[in-house]
Parts: sequence; structure tokens; C-alpha cells
Amino acid sequence: MKVMPLLSNGLPKLSTVDIADLHTTETCQELSESSSLESLNQNKCNIKGFLRRSAFVLLTTAAIFIGVGLGLALRPSKMTPTAIKYFTFPGELLLQMLQMLVLPLITTSVISGMASVDRKSYGKIGLRALCYYIGTTTMAVSTGIVLVVLIQPGKLPKQSTQSDVSIQSKAYSVVLLRRNMFPPNVVAACFRQYKTVYSKINLTNDTVPMSGTSDGVNILGLLVLSIAFGLILGYMENEGKPVRDFVNCLNKAIIHLINIVIWYSPVAIVFLVGGQILQPKDISVIGLQLAMYSLTVITGLLIHCFFTLHLIYIIFTRKNPFELVGGILEALTAAFGTSSSSVAVPITIRCLEQNLNMDRRVTRFMVPVGSTMTMDGTALYEAVASIFIAQVHNVELTLGQIIIISITATVAAIGAAGIPQGGIVTMTIVLTSVGLPLESISFIITVDWMLDRLRTTTNVLGDCIGVCVVQHLSKHELQSHGSTEECFVAENRVTTFN
Repeated sequence: MKVMPLLSNGLPKLSTVDIADLHTTETCQELSESSSLESLNQNKCNIKGFLRRSAFVLLTTAAIFIGVGLGLALRPSKMTPTAIKYFTFPGELLLQMLQMLVLPLITTSVISGMASVDRKSYGKIGLRALCYYIGTTTMAVSTGIVLVVLIQPGKLPKQSTQSDVSIQSKAYSVVLLRRNMFPPNVVAACFRQYKTVYSKINLTNDTVPMSGTSDGVNILGLLVLSIAFGLILGYMENEGKPVRDFVNCLNKAIIHLINIVIWYSPVAIVFLVGGQILQPKDISVIGLQLAMYSLTVITGLLIHCFFTLHLIYIIFTRKNPFELVGGILEALTAAFGTSSSSVAVPITIRCLEQNLNMDRRVTRFMVPVGSTMTMDGTALYEAVASIFIAQVHNVELTLGQIIIISITATVAAIGAAGIPQGGIVTMTIVLTSVGLPLESISFIITVDWMLDRLRTTTNVLGDCIGVCVVQHLSKHELQSHGSTEECFVAENRVTTFN
């Protein structure tokens, strides 16, 4: 047995080895404490980062539940229509603010997007990209319209056929469509649109269609003018640069304003959702209509993603589309998580270049432009939602009105901001084009937070497939201009020389 020597105070004397063990023990304890503190701080940072990134989604979800609870709590009181109108006033403020900003947003976005497709700079690559954008968006809108007309989610078997909305005009014709596309007064087109008026002739007592006007934005004419103006700016090169810079700056300023207004939407959703529940309607009917509407939108998005886009990819590239999906899975996850195609742009570019070896000249051109112009999911959603709202209000849309919805949804999707719930902003312009009430947006806003994520994922998938298709079709042009590395080295040399 080892006996330790005693000091003068009677305490045992420690050896050098024992002192070293004590230092080692204290150091390990300090390291473990510091590592635990670092892990705790990291967990706190992760939680704060998650809450910061998901704050809008969490607030919107909470607002939906609060609005449903408030509506169910007040429903037994049987509020009068006037009281319900006062109750939904904070929600109507959101709709009015969106209606105020949507016209400058659409016009500046379309002009900016069309001006960025410079045919002289990008040649056939730019034209192929533009054809792809327009083609896939038109296919998405057509898919949505066919599904919503066949399924009819807004109609019930025992629903009355009497319309509860006085729509501006039911007799849209090809002549009327052309008149709205080319308005004689651009300023008047911001608040007046053409409609067909029937008048009787005294001599023959026949009813003759005549041209008239009604209140509402002539979005069709403004879109045609914006597209033509944007294309001309793209052709003008340096001469049109000051105007292009002004339009781009104006577009960014409006998007910043919309970002501020969107943060008010959780407050508005509480009263919009609650006001819908307070309406003298059967709640089970509302739930059934929303469920069928969500099923229609999801079915359309699945058909467009796994049939239309995949078929386009197979036809033009002769490759397996699931390998593409595996390479961009991180970008799709980011789009689903953030509900913003603009936020997913850098991740999309990195996935395409590193995982799929896409040419940087194509990705750096198409992905930023595609995040604004390729809104297949948004276009499909807006077409389905507009016709669904018409079915809910027992409004029978004519073929001309459906054509107007398809054109407006296609072009309005180009101007949709790449932000969460950006489709709700442009939805107001689609409803206005056929005279449907804007208050009906509150009917679908309950499920919009979920559908928004799915359509954003569809938008990003369309961007990625577009890059692959356009690069495959433009491989000869890319090879004739040299490799990607040579082009970027040349650009760096020119920049350094200047």
C-alpha cells in the first residue's frame, strides 16, 4: 500500500503525476463545458434561423387557424351582411393594396423580361428560351383549364343555376377580344375595357351587338403593349439601355413594396377567412369545394411535372428525366421550403453546373430570366382558381372569356413576383379581366399557403428542364463560340484591361 507524504499542515503531498492528472481533468472539463456551450449556441442559432426563414409561413398558418376559430365562434350570433362587411374590412384593405400595385408590377415585369431576351446578344439561344417559356406556360394553362372544366370543383350536384354575381358581359367574341388587345387610348385602358352591348333596332326589332365600355382594367391591351415595348427595347441595345435600367429599377421598387404589403397578409387573412365562415353557407359545402379545388390544382401540377415537362425533356434530349430530378433535388427542396423561386436561383445554378455539368453561359442567362418568366405552376393555378371562383358564384363562362383567362394567366404569370404568395397578387388582374369579384380571393386563400409551395417547385423544375433542353438544342452554337472556360477567361481579360 502506497503512503503519500504529509505536509506540515497535515494534508497529503501530491506528486507531479497527480498534479498533471488534475490539470488534465480540469482541461477536459473546460473543453466539455465549452463544447456544450457551443453546441447549445449553435442549436439556438439554428432555431432562430429556422424561425426567421419560416416566420411568414408560420404567421400565415396561425392566421388561418385563428380566422377559422374566430369565424366558428361568431357564427352562432348570425351576423347581418352589414356587420360581416365591417368585420372583413381589414382583409379588404389587403385586396385594395394588391390591386393598386398589380398593374405597375405586371407592366414593368413584362417589359423587363421581354427586354432581357436580346436576340442580337444571345441569338438562337435566346429565341429558343423564349419559345420554351411561352410554350410550357401555355401547356400548363391548357392543362389547368381542361381539368377545372371537367372536374368542376366549384359546382355541386344540387347547386342552384342562378348566378349571384352580375358579370360585366357574357358575350365575348373574337371581335371584342381584338378590340381589347389594341385599345385606342392607353391611359383609358388602365381603368376602362370594351364589352359587347346589345341594342334593338326599331325598324326590324332585331338585337344587334354593339361596342361599349365598362369599368375595369383592360389588362389584355396593356399586356400586348408591354410585350411589344419590351421586345423593341431589347432590339435597341445601347440606345434603349437608359429606359431598360429605369424599368428594371421601377420593377425592383414595386417588388419591395409588395414584400412590405405581403407581411400584412396574416392580419388580413384572419378577417378574410373568418368572414367566409360567417357567410350564411353550409361549412361542409365550403370544405368540399376547397378540397375539390385543391385536388384539381395538385392533379394539374402533377400532370405538368411528370408528364408534360418530362415528355418535353425526353423528346428533345433523349435522356432519363429522373436523373435530372436527382441532380436538382436540392433546388426543388429549397423552392418547396421557401415558396420563392427567386431565393432558389443560386442553388438552382449550382445544382445545374456542378451536378449536371450544364454550360455556365446557358445557366447564368436562363435561370435568372426563367425565375421571372417561367411560372408554369402559377399560370396553371391562376387559370384553375379563376374558373373555380366563377363556378362557385354560378357564372357560366363563355369560350371567349375562357380564352381571355388563358391569355391573361399566361402573361400575368410572367409578371408574377418570385416571392411567397406572389400568385395571389397577379390573381387580382385575372379576375378583373372577366369581371369576377376580387373578394372571392378570400375563399381560396385558406389553402393557398400549401398550393404555393407546390407551384413554386413546379416553376423551378420548369426552369431546370428549360436549361437542359435549350443547351441540347444549342450545342453547335456553344461549340462554335468556344468552351465555357475560354469565354470566361476572355471576359476576365477584357475586364482587367478596361
